[in-house]
Amino acid sequence: MTGMPPADPVHVALRIDAGGSLGVGHAVRCLALGQELRSRGVTVTVLGSIAVPWVGELAAQAGIDVRRAPGDPDALAELVGRLGIDAVVIDGYEIDPRTGARLRADGVRVLAMVDEEFGAGQEADVYVDQNLGARPPAPAAAPPGATSLAGLDHVLLRDSVLDRRTATRPEREKPRCLTVFGGTDPARAGEVVVPLLLATGVPLEVIAVTPDPAAAGRLAGLRPGTGQTLDVVGPVPDLPGVAVQTDLTITASGSSVWELLCLGVPTAVVCVADNQRSGYAATGRTGAALPLGELAALRTDPAERDAAVARLRGLLLDAAERGRLAARGRELVDGRGRERVADALLRTLPAAPHRDGGRP
Repeated sequence: MTGMPPADPVHVALRIDAGGSLGVGHAVRCLALGQELRSRGVTVTVLGSIAVPWVGELAAQAGIDVRRAPGDPDALAELVGRLGIDAVVIDGYEIDPRTGARLRADGVRVLAMVDEEFGAGQEADVYVDQNLGARPPAPAAAPPGATSLAGLDHVLLRDSVLDRRTATRPEREKPRCLTVFGGTDPARAGEVVVPLLLATGVPLEVIAVTPDPAAAGRLAGLRPGTGQTLDVVGPVPDLPGVAVQTDLTITASGSSVWELLCLGVPTAVVCVADNQRSGYAATGRTGAALPLGELAALRTDPAERDAAVARLRGLLLDAAERGRLAARGRELVDGRGRERVADALLRTLPAAPHRDGGRP
């Protein structure tokens, strides 16, 4: 109708933190959802602490402001009300579990990202467990009518992944391998895994990503074997662009695995943290990635290390098997998960003019 003022844009907040022991996985997957929402004209604000520069740049490039967030649920609710926020995405195990209920008491819609029981203590309108083999979350805190989304159909992937989904990998004489364990690698997994790759004795190129200068120094001191090279680098903002050019990437069994599967990158996974156990097991069962073992065992058990070296050697020498892993990964992750999650979130709002948008 002419003469009517335009509706205020929907405003969604991402309650996330990144850096230190928290890593960056929670923040990156939510910023991927933020990119989707921004593409639909939604205003998006991060409420939290982003202590990793490239993650902050990712937010800035998407037009997403970052504001500090109080830990107290009442103080957060006051800030949310003052900013005119319609919905809040909560992603972080350290966030006060009363937060969702407090926000909903003010009429704010809440989406909670969960990993099995981790994060499931929040009261929310929408629950999302994006892990392979996940069942629709049914937390005790869930209110009547809550929506539950589960599985790889709801994986949140950033633009830099989706834009490279059809990229082709160049052929090379010896395989190029990437090791990366999140934006902070608090468990120092890289120092365990890189020696395993070199121990295969297979001629290869290794790119080892580590954010810690001390760890980088120790890795640089390793001696590659005949026909092997080792390049130790700091954090890589455009990790998908590097990974898609590799013949094998080794990473933790967290959210970055889903990016690699979507890209069709042959992947080996290490279970680094407790909340990764179910995803690690499911990935191995489906044959989408090569399971190398649990980090604690790889660090201390010579037999586990020997077994991992043998598995890596077999994969490095078998281009056909690497191709099968790549194809299986693409089958499992279609790259449209963030569209589905955005649709579900926007449908909870009283008026959702921006729903059902996204990529063709």
